[in-house]
Amino acid sequence: MIKVLILDDDPMVAEFNKRYLQEVDGFELVAIAKSFNEALDVIKQEKVDLLLLDIYMAGKSGLDLLQHIRTKDKWEIDVILVTAADDVDSIQTALRYGAVDYIIKPFEFERFNQALTTYREKHYLLNKQNSLKQEELDRKILHKNEKKQMSLPKGLTTNTLQVIVSAILHKKEEPFSTDEIAETVQVSRVSVRKYIKYLKEIGVLGERMTYGAIGRPVYLYVNKDLTKSTFQNLF
Repeated sequence: MIKVLILDDDPMVAEFNKRYLQEVDGFELVAIAKSFNEALDVIKQEKVDLLLLDIYMAGKSGLDLLQHIRTKDKWEIDVILVTAADDVDSIQTALRYGAVDYIIKPFEFERFNQALTTYREKHYLLNKQNSLKQEELDRKILHKNEKKQMSLPKGLTTNTLQVIVSAILHKKEEPFSTDEIAETVQVSRVSVRKYIKYLKEIGVLGERMTYGAIGRPVYLYVNKDLTKSTFQNLF
């Protein structure tokens, strides 16, 4: 599990980040800190792989903490900024100090999930292999040489498709409804229905009809041939 520390001095925002984090597989919350010093205390006492970092707070800022972390060779901590700071100076500073992603508040779960799943894939790849081929490095880490992109129907996006595919794969062989997926990924049922229709049309989902408690027909879907590699060139 990837150990995560959240630093945000707004309790409500911190709670939202916590709930969002719980929806993404492979991550474990270590602690929530409200200040520079609290975060340092956690880092000194606990193993932290990833820091979800706000910039604006009383006292020293999140960027101060990021710079401090980078001066300590023993702290191998990756950082994703989750902040309302949208000025170019803050963004450039964060990137120069090695932030792996930058999410500007307010944001939707879709963007959060994208950042976390992308980070998770890189983290596991870099921590479970001793060497990488150039192709793997280009495609999975540097995102270069992405050829032969699959095209989606008009109105569908790769980010939303990735979130929905992830939720479907989590179901494994269990049948599911459009409403269940919509609730899981926090995307409207109308939108989810379009993506499921597309997945059914390309043959990776099966459909069957049953009847609910009041006799209304309910459509359930099951994974036929959907895998993590189905859209590897698209994602």
